[in-house]
Amino acid sequence: MKILKLVFFTVVYWLALLSCIEKSSNQDTSFSNILPSPEKLKSSGKFASIDKIIVPQNNEAITQFLPWLTTWAMPVQMATEGEVHTLSINTNSELKPGAYKLLIQEKSIEIQHKNKEGLRNALSTIQQLLVFNNQKLPMLEIEDQAAFQYRGMHLDVARHFFKVEEIKQYIDYLAFYKLNYFHWHLTDDQGWRIEIKKYPKLQEIAAYRNETLIGHYNDEPHQFDGKKYGGYYTQEQIKDIVAYASARGIEVMPEIDIPGHSTAILAAYPELGCLDKKYETATKWGIFFDILCPKPETFDFLEGVFDEVIELFPSQYIHVGGDECPKNQWKNSDFCQKFMKQNGLKDENELQSYFIQYIENYINKKGRKLVGWEEILEGGLAPNATVVSWTGNEGGIKSAKLHHPAIMAPSTHCYFDYYQSENPSEPLAIGGFIPYEKVYNWSPIPEELPDSLHQYIIGGEGTVWTEYIKDFSKVEYMGFTRIATLAEVLWGKNSRDINQFTKQLFKHILYWKGEKVNMANHLLDVQTLVENENGQGVSVNLNTPLEGTTPTVITPSGKKITELEKAPFELKEKGSYEFYAELGKEKGRSKHLDFNPHIGNKAKVSLKEQAAEKYSGNGPQSVFNGIQGNSERYGGAEWLGFEGKDFNAMLTFEEPQHIKNIHCRFFKGEGQWIYLPSKVEIYSVQTNGEQKLIASTNDIDTETKIANVSLAFDEIKVQKLNIVVKNFGLIPEGKQGGGHKSWLFVDEFVIN
Repeated sequence: MKILKLVFFTVVYWLALLSCIEKSSNQDTSFSNILPSPEKLKSSGKFASIDKIIVPQNNEAITQFLPWLTTWAMPVQMATEGEVHTLSINTNSELKPGAYKLLIQEKSIEIQHKNKEGLRNALSTIQQLLVFNNQKLPMLEIEDQAAFQYRGMHLDVARHFFKVEEIKQYIDYLAFYKLNYFHWHLTDDQGWRIEIKKYPKLQEIAAYRNETLIGHYNDEPHQFDGKKYGGYYTQEQIKDIVAYASARGIEVMPEIDIPGHSTAILAAYPELGCLDKKYETATKWGIFFDILCPKPETFDFLEGVFDEVIELFPSQYIHVGGDECPKNQWKNSDFCQKFMKQNGLKDENELQSYFIQYIENYINKKGRKLVGWEEILEGGLAPNATVVSWTGNEGGIKSAKLHHPAIMAPSTHCYFDYYQSENPSEPLAIGGFIPYEKVYNWSPIPEELPDSLHQYIIGGEGTVWTEYIKDFSKVEYMGFTRIATLAEVLWGKNSRDINQFTKQLFKHILYWKGEKVNMANHLLDVQTLVENENGQGVSVNLNTPLEGTTPTVITPSGKKITELEKAPFELKEKGSYEFYAELGKEKGRSKHLDFNPHIGNKAKVSLKEQAAEKYSGNGPQSVFNGIQGNSERYGGAEWLGFEGKDFNAMLTFEEPQHIKNIHCRFFKGEGQWIYLPSKVEIYSVQTNGEQKLIASTNDIDTETKIANVSLAFDEIKVQKLNIVVKNFGLIPEGKQGGGHKSWLFVDEFVIN
């Protein structure tokens, strides 16, 4: 297995690159290579003379991990009768759970720990030391502990299914970075992936769909591949994976998503639904209205499912989903309305809470704890539940205020199916934009949460949803760079400096590349921050994540500029600029900016309502800087997103301007709740503040993903201009997100 071949690099130019980085760091080599970074480390600068690790006999603490240790490149074996062991393991009651001390001397290794997790963490450190020191162990002393007790990663296998060996590779990767929870999303509308012997139709019918959506959900009309797709894990395979994870100190938390996201269940057992109809496992993505009905046979079914799930997974946590549950069918069901009345439930939110509390009570009796997405807060939180906060921080804050544990996984920072680079060569993703830097700069503790409630934020996790991830190579590409970064955050960011962390991360990327792992490497990509400060001209701040790189610009006229000053690079020519960086013989990907100067570049811009934080681009000037946003993505630096709000911009020019045309662009992605505006209005603003409408339109082409709107009018002279774009409003019932506020995404306003 490729994750397990811990072989040092032999390729010469890898070594040259590592040498380039090391020269810029005064850190000890072994320290700078360990991720997450240890809290305290002292090194002698020498190497131990240990060529195999001899483990003491009959040590219960180490026995669990032996299947993992025997995969290491340095031999690890149990001591024979009378043989002197090189590894000693001692408990230390003064340490915190998960903490460890590691002492490597000339011929011995000593680990102190309080519990098995602390031992696992120490072993993971030894594993990395071997990898990055050519299978030698440096003589050093480490004291280390994690900032958060829950450090997890999620993987969705319902949308796309992955082989047992690939799941094990994922687990190996998590163990390498000291993550301790694997959140396994096993069921959804598009497929059921776990064998339940009591209900064989789940694996016969629910595990398969007739075909799969091609391209993006936002593409219209929808296209399908016409091929049956699916699969499931047998109970023996699940036991094997759980044991494999346990040997690496990872707890596997299964997720059985109810009462929504249950289309696949209903395809197998339609009698559990609210409607008398034929259900089919979903073939496209999104939220579906077919949900479980609170019949006695439904709860019998769920008890039977969770009986087998609990038997298979020794995890303290059982995840029940609870998210994105449209309640239309409950509202229109005579049975559900009667059920609610009989059980004193005032609305459908309380009916969802009834579902969750019923299951919690059932699994609590079996000694397990319930976990659910933040929607389980709706209608009242189950008494002992843990909340996973995913839309932002609000769910975690509410949970903490109720004195319930919360796991932070906000889509603003922890959704690794989002784009991680704005380079056009990136593979298709669901949308959004989360580079590794954004992950690194995230704090799981919300700023607004009082200190007294911090204890309820038990950690965080990243998610890898797989609607647009068809094979494991893409799981590696989309997830692995950001997983390593998240591990550093949840451990406590002991590197404390993103530049230092980036150097460490680059070495890890090169290592995994040598192991044939498809890990994203954007550290040599030039990052361009376009600025149009108060209408004083458009310029670009150039940055490369990795120190020591040389940025280059090629102008539209073909001039190549390498001696760049630290000051922003001013855009003067109309046309395409190319930016790239080099380090040694390595060249990062090129980035192109097409600059189209117009009158709007000269304006000072203020917004009446600010864009949503996660879709705020480079500020209000982003849509007046002469740079058009990507036509396939709405989450980059050039788009501004507004949830349930209008776009209302006031433009002020130093001198009066003559204008006669304004062209604007809007994004449409109704599957992601993004709607085109209902109206665009342009006003001239008089010196007394009075506004005069000069152009408007509600004739917006709704058939295309990108709507281009041009408003032409008789030439006027203005010094102040007000542009208003009306939000669509509430999403219609029956559509994805029905009843919720719609999003409005605006791109460049070209003013001439």
